[in-house]
Amino acid sequence: MNKFAKLIDDISKLWTAYMPAYMIGIRNTLIVAIAATLAGCVIGFLCGVLNTIPHAKTDNPVKRFVLALIRVVVRVYVEVFRGTPMVLQAVFIYYGLPYFTDGSVAFKGNAGIWIASLLVVSINTGAYMAESVRGGIISIDPGQTEGAKAIGMTHVQTMMNVILPQALRNIIPQIGNNFIINIKDTSVMFVIGFVEFFATHRNIVGVNMKYFPSAAIEMVGYLCLTLAASFLLRWLEKRLDGADNFELVSEDQLVMAAGTYNHPDRGTPFDERSKEYREKTRQELKFGRNRGDR
Repeated sequence: MNKFAKLIDDISKLWTAYMPAYMIGIRNTLIVAIAATLAGCVIGFLCGVLNTIPHAKTDNPVKRFVLALIRVVVRVYVEVFRGTPMVLQAVFIYYGLPYFTDGSVAFKGNAGIWIASLLVVSINTGAYMAESVRGGIISIDPGQTEGAKAIGMTHVQTMMNVILPQALRNIIPQIGNNFIINIKDTSVMFVIGFVEFFATHRNIVGVNMKYFPSAAIEMVGYLCLTLAASFLLRWLEKRLDGADNFELVSEDQLVMAAGTYNHPDRGTPFDERSKEYREKTRQELKFGRNRGDR
């Protein structure tokens, strides 16, 4: 118990002394995670749509070559950035570009570190989203694409108005999953000097050497961020699902009255309980139909 009391006391002292620094780290983490997730979604949607453009053997050879080349480029991009750690991607982009360009392309100053961090996380997210979008598109019933083409829609119109709105709803959980991953994975950006939540922890520990109490603050902070993100994403999913009942439809007087109107004296020809209908049926069974009724 004494150890837990000391841990709580150390956490309290650290938070009191370094709360502004921790909050700046949380702010930077959220900015990069949100911006990179949005940019990664754009990249993923672009790659997913390009990767699903249909082509047949009867198409123009130039068109088939271009589409095949696009698919190869997208495949290489996805496999490279999904198959390597983000920390190494940050090193290759931040230090590799100046190395190969003799310093003509370099990320200078604090602004350069921000740009490099956003670029790395966005490209990494886009690689994962590309496959999610492709899966979301091919999960839509092909009959909807055929129906859209039957009424004269182009491929772009079909994608924008029919397929992508449904695919977006299907991949919302994956977008949320990538956002939560980005909140945590921005911690590797300390390798290029970006001051986010985890880098703040490292800097504070370098001053007071209280590693575990500061790590406990980090753990709770990341958990609160991811729980809040999960709650908001579940709320968004429920909003996109719409209402859970159809009470308004069932209470609509026009719906309730459609096809059910009965003449006060005669009923309708479709009402089997109508006296006229029963008499007519009895006569047809007994004498057969008249020529004019056939």
